[in-house]
Amino acid sequence: MTTTDRALESARQEDACRTRVVLDIVADKWSLLVVRNLRQGPRRFTELKRAIDGISQRMLTVTLRSLERDGILTRTVRNVMPPHVTYELTPMGITLREAAAPLLEWSIAHLTHIDTARAAYDARTGGPSNSAVSGGS
Repeated sequence: MTTTDRALESARQEDACRTRVVLDIVADKWSLLVVRNLRQGPRRFTELKRAIDGISQRMLTVTLRSLERDGILTRTVRNVMPPHVTYELTPMGITLREAAAPLLEWSIAHLTHIDTARAAYDARTGGPSNSAVSGGS
């Protein structure tokens, strides 16, 4: 292997390791739900909060800031009283939404199957594992 080949291979390996950063974005519990809820255009914070069941105000704020930092969405503030803030997907965010759509649709389509499989597993094993519920303690 030549020096150039080794350098290219090293760069590929580094890029592969860095993909974990991207996977952290899409594997986050709330990020894809926010992206999905922005599919029809700009939305206000309260609209997102109502649309995403179970997300706290703090977690929505953290998620929106993270997605804005990563270039997935933009935050626009209109100087009116009270201030009007909207969130909208960037072109890169739109491509993420398009890439994630099949996964989200799969999740919706298989939710009842997963619930059934969990119930059957819990019945066979005597209930949910304490380590899974308590985080492994």
